[in-house]
Amino acid sequence: MEKGREERVAQSIVDETLEKYRRYLNPSWVKGFKLAGLDTVEAEAEGTIVRDVFGREYLDFSGGYSVFILGHRHPRVVEAARRELERMPMSVRMLPSDTLADLAECMAQATPGDLQHSFFCHSGAEAVEAAIKLARAATGKPEIISTVGAYHGKTLGALSASGRELYRTPFEPLVPGFVHVPYGDAEAVEKAITKRTAAVLLEPIQGENGVILPPDDYLPKVREICDRHGVLLILDEVQTGMGRTGKMFACEHSGVVPDMMTLAKGLGGGVAPVGAMVARPHVWRPFGQHPYLHSTTFGNRVGWAAAHATLRVLMEERLYERAAQLGPYLLQKLQAVREEHPDVITDVRGRGFLVGVEFTHGDVALLVMAGMASRRVLVVHTLNKPEVLRIVPPLIVTKEEIDRAVEAFWGAVEEAKGLLQEIAGELEKTD
Repeated sequence: MEKGREERVAQSIVDETLEKYRRYLNPSWVKGFKLAGLDTVEAEAEGTIVRDVFGREYLDFSGGYSVFILGHRHPRVVEAARRELERMPMSVRMLPSDTLADLAECMAQATPGDLQHSFFCHSGAEAVEAAIKLARAATGKPEIISTVGAYHGKTLGALSASGRELYRTPFEPLVPGFVHVPYGDAEAVEKAITKRTAAVLLEPIQGENGVILPPDDYLPKVREICDRHGVLLILDEVQTGMGRTGKMFACEHSGVVPDMMTLAKGLGGGVAPVGAMVARPHVWRPFGQHPYLHSTTFGNRVGWAAAHATLRVLMEERLYERAAQLGPYLLQKLQAVREEHPDVITDVRGRGFLVGVEFTHGDVALLVMAGMASRRVLVVHTLNKPEVLRIVPPLIVTKEEIDRAVEAFWGAVEEAKGLLQEIAGELEKTD
């Protein structure tokens, strides 16, 4: 009787929450939750596990769009944020903050080469906006070269650098001065450079475009081209940074140091939203001369403390090495599923714990995502290429949890194929 009452209470929470989403947020979200088999309500989380209001446990391989790099509620990050919350949650901004100073020092230590000065904000889009503005201020030139399929955020400047028309077209005219070239093609970058080019803005791996890895020599070639033409190189590590690919930052696989780097997602350790733009000293000069040339109102001490703790955990425990060690195992297991079902899975690719599985159609990807959710494993599609499911477990994941996720994936693929065959059979009858 008690269990039945608890389930009724949980269901009432779900019904009420979804109705509020429908009325006050976005009704399309409700449709999406139901299509994905996720018409429930999250309640609590810890480590790799998320629980809903019914007490059901989900293994989180979606990572909140790559946010939960250390899993949910990592104790060191939570404790750092809690201490700051209890003493001074927000900075007054008129006095120096030791919390901010400590984070900036740690960031300079963690990032490659001579990246040194940081601007902290709250999202990847904000970080990209700061990089675009600094590039123009540092060079006195207006043009930015980006890539087709890129995703740099949805604020107007970041969107202008992004490369999918679905998100761009409704807001045109966008910010002028952006040129898009094919990703992975260094020669195309060089051909696009003019006397008006300030910077080249790239992702080391295109995440939202379906986890696209460029040729191994791509970043070194672009770095050399930028140096030769006196153009700045900005690397967007919002999704690839913080240990996700098996190095602290993805550019380290190529030995490339950018002039600016943008970060967010995992930077706050899944506890607070934090973004950052980090630059080399000579590039930083305009912001150094005019410190309010670009600024933000909020001094988020809780976020700064969380980010500092996250960096410390990654560096001291070298958790990125887990992505380097277990990432190939995850890829191998997923590729075995592809070999069994080549008629619906066209590719499996990735590096470390940033993995994309491409299907023949976005509807198949949605069916598999829903099938995995019914098996209590969470994954998510990529925004610029919905036929690709993104698998991004936290760095603390175990081999056993990878096996569980792949087993759920295998079952979901077989179930999706069965549904497609049933639909095809019904269509034949109607013909």
